[in-house]
Amino acid sequence: MSQKIRLTCPECGQANQFPQDKAGAAPKCGICGHALNDGKVSPVDFRTLEKMAKSDGLPLLIDFWAPWCGPCRAMAPEFEKAAKALAPHVRLAKIDTQSHPDATVRYNIRGIPAFILFAQGREVARLAGARPAADVVRFVQEKLALIA
Repeated sequence: MSQKIRLTCPECGQANQFPQDKAGAAPKCGICGHALNDGKVSPVDFRTLEKMAKSDGLPLLIDFWAPWCGPCRAMAPEFEKAAKALAPHVRLAKIDTQSHPDATVRYNIRGIPAFILFAQGREVARLAGARPAADVVRFVQEKLALIA
């Protein structure tokens, strides 16, 4: 019998549980039908970020950004490429620090774009500044190899 995995829906915040071997089979939220692990970057609010970071069964990389930030906007397509490359083993999401300033306080964000990698309910590593998708993928792979 396959082990269960828990993923929080980035759209509605509902916790979903399903067999771990189905994580790459495009699971959907049981409440709203939103894709849970489709290789795309999902915008999240502060409450959903907290829930995902603490309890999800897959590693999570969060992009702290703002719409007025030029490097953040330039980084967005690269972050999307990284999401595709890391799926289905890592989920990527982003939080707008202008709309959710409490996230910047909680996670001590001093500059954007900033990235925090979460795994097993805790912060694993940070990365700052705009960079190519390959650098983001390499960062995640290296940090996750250290905790495996």
